[in-house]
Parts: sequence; C-alpha cells; structure tokens
Amino acid sequence: MRREASTPASDAARRRHRIAFAARYATLVLMLVVMLGPIVWQFLTSVRGRTENVYDGVLPARPTLDNYVRVAESFPLLQYVGNTLTVAVLAIASNMLFAAMGGYALSRAGWMGRRIVFTVLVATLMFPFESVMISMFLTVREMGLVDTLIGVWLPGAVSVLNIMIMRAAFLAVPREVEEAAVLDGAGEWTRFTRVFLPMAKGALAVVCITSFMGAWDDFLWPLLVLTDSDHYTLQLGLKTLAGATTVNDQRLVAAGAMAALVPMMLLFFALQRFFFKGVGEGAVKI
Repeated sequence: MRREASTPASDAARRRHRIAFAARYATLVLMLVVMLGPIVWQFLTSVRGRTENVYDGVLPARPTLDNYVRVAESFPLLQYVGNTLTVAVLAIASNMLFAAMGGYALSRAGWMGRRIVFTVLVATLMFPFESVMISMFLTVREMGLVDTLIGVWLPGAVSVLNIMIMRAAFLAVPREVEEAAVLDGAGEWTRFTRVFLPMAKGALAVVCITSFMGAWDDFLWPLLVLTDSDHYTLQLGLKTLAGATTVNDQRLVAAGAMAALVPMMLLFFALQRFFFKGVGEGAVKI
C-alpha cells in the first residue's frame, strides 16, 4: 500500500499535538514537584546528621536515622500515636456508619421533609469550624468530656460532607436493582446492608480516608479540649516538640512530621483503588 504524502496542514497538526502533549506532561511534572517537594525536603532534613547544616545543600552528606530514635526518646511518641489512633478509629467507624445511614435516608423518596433536611445540612457547610467551636466546646464541657479522647472524637463523629458523598453514591444505584430486591421480599434494612452498601464500597473508602485524615491531622480542636499531656494527640505532641527549648532542632521536627505522615500514606495506598472509584460514585448531586 502506498503511503500518503504528508501535507503542510497535517504536519502542522502533528506539531500542535506534540506541543500540547509536551505541555500537559510539563504541567503534571510541575504539579508533582510543587506537591512532593516539601515532603521530600522534610524527609531529607530528617535524615541529616547532628553536625550537618540543615540548609547546606539538598542531599545530606551522611544520611542517618538517628533523628527518629531521638524523637522517640524526646517525647512519648508511641503514646501520642496511640491516642491519635484511638480517635481516628472511632471517627472512621462512626462516619462510615452514620454517613451511610444518613446518606441512604436522604437518597430515598417518600418521606416528608427530606428536601428541607438536605437543604439544612448543605447550609451548614457554609459555616467555618471557627464560628461554632466555642459553642461546641461549651457543649462538650457540659457533658463532662473535656480532657478526654471521647471529647476530641465527638464533634467529628459524622461529617455532613461524608453524608453527601454517601447520598450521591446511593442515588447512583440503578432503580432496577432496588426493585428486584423488593420483589424478592427484601426489607428496608436488608436492601440497605445487602444491596446498597456493597455497591458503594468506593464511596465508603472515600469516607474512611477523609475521616482518618481529619482526625489524624486535627490540631485546633484537641488544643481546645485537652489539657493533660497524657491525652495529647500526635499533632499536639509535635507542637510541644517544636516548641521545647531543649530540643529546638529542625531535624527532630522533620522526623516527627514524617512519622505523622506515614500512617496516612499507608492508608491511602491501601485504599487508593477504591478511593478513585468512590470519587466518581460520590460526586455530590443536588
């Protein structure tokens, strides 16, 4: 078969395609550098030796893990990690349960006030946490939960955003599937647990990750509620590490920050397949 001769128009189109292709990848590389650059710098700082200048070059001359050992010796790292894990596990369990139940209720037609409840919930997303944290603190104090891990967990027991994610995921379930379950004699609870939840695994993974990140990274609310250092979460512990005059070392702060980052990375990589699937399932539909 004779190969067709290229024309100036086709050559120009190919050049534009190559330029657009290169521009896309250059943009992605730039975004990767911007996003991962601080993390890489933090890690390199955490493995620098005691006598090495933090700002002396990019790569450490003699990498060492001694700073991580010093962090564990400088403050009760394992205790703070345990406290944070307790709050994070409670947040994951409560958000997955209540967000799924709330999202399912809002996705079902046939009960009065559904749209009003949905509108009120969406409206609460407009209020920043700082505008309600005083009333939340007074409520927790009246409940006698100040300086307890339950008091840290309770305001984040369920997120409105997670309810919206689950609602959108349940709305995406084909109506034919629900009708077939009804014909088979499945009740409301059976349809919720046996039909809708298995078809919303991706959205549940999104709820799991966001709940864990919110509880793991939270600093302001634990700072308000907790007073006893034995109950400190990891973020409060890192703040005391950074502010301690005896251990004011950027290498230790970087090592502590990396130790706090690892669990979130492990959880994300473990659930990333479900996470990206759930992003599509849980796109909020009004």
